[in-house]
Amino acid sequence: MSTEKPPSHPVALVTGAGSGIGKATALAFVQAGYQVVLVGRRIEPLEEVAKESNSDRALAVAADVGDPASVKALFATIAQKFGRLDVLFNNAGVGLNGVNFEDISFEQWQNVVNINLTGSFLCAQGAFNLMKGQSPQGGRIINNGSISAHAPRPNSAPYTSTKHAITGLTKSISLDGRKYNIACGQIDIGNAMTTLSARMAKGVMQANGEIAVEAMMDASEVASAVVHMASLPLSTNVQFMTIMATKMPFVGRG
Repeated sequence: MSTEKPPSHPVALVTGAGSGIGKATALAFVQAGYQVVLVGRRIEPLEEVAKESNSDRALAVAADVGDPASVKALFATIAQKFGRLDVLFNNAGVGLNGVNFEDISFEQWQNVVNINLTGSFLCAQGAFNLMKGQSPQGGRIINNGSISAHAPRPNSAPYTSTKHAITGLTKSISLDGRKYNIACGQIDIGNAMTTLSARMAKGVMQANGEIAVEAMMDASEVASAVVHMASLPLSTNVQFMTIMATKMPFVGRG
């Protein structure tokens, strides 16, 4: 493990960086002066984001966050190339829309759990071990929790279960990371406009069964919030942040 002083550009890893919130955050990290590792299962979208960054500080690496061997290879690449990691944004995730609870197959359940929860664990553990062994020691892990870490939407059991579990993972990493100067926080995001969430602006089922159009916010606002969390000294931590479209139906009773 490298014991040299950290590079002039801190190193950030963003999973699910090929689109949506991950893409916006990866580009924001580049703008903020970070060396950014962009991770996703398909290399082509990652390379497009790297090209869009107009910087030589964006590195695209294809990896499957739910596969232990793939994650191990990812962190070996980071250690070999940079010698350290300063920030992990654990963002990769998948949902399961429009399937009634009683109709969810085991395969559908397992896929969501594998990517959202197991993937976050594997990447956090890889980052934790790298941050523990590097010099200067320490770093920051930011988990994407979602508003679903607090309250479910109809027909969202797999996604909501994993996001509630992310909160427990965040708290555990926060506690276990103290002795190694590793900070861990969670950002809970509500209605950021992405390709996957665009359906909400057209109408989405509410708790009472009605279909309603919901307020949305720009994904760049989320990216700015993540970069802010990352920019704090390791002596300070945003443990939980909720960022949401102001008028989305979450606070109160809808």
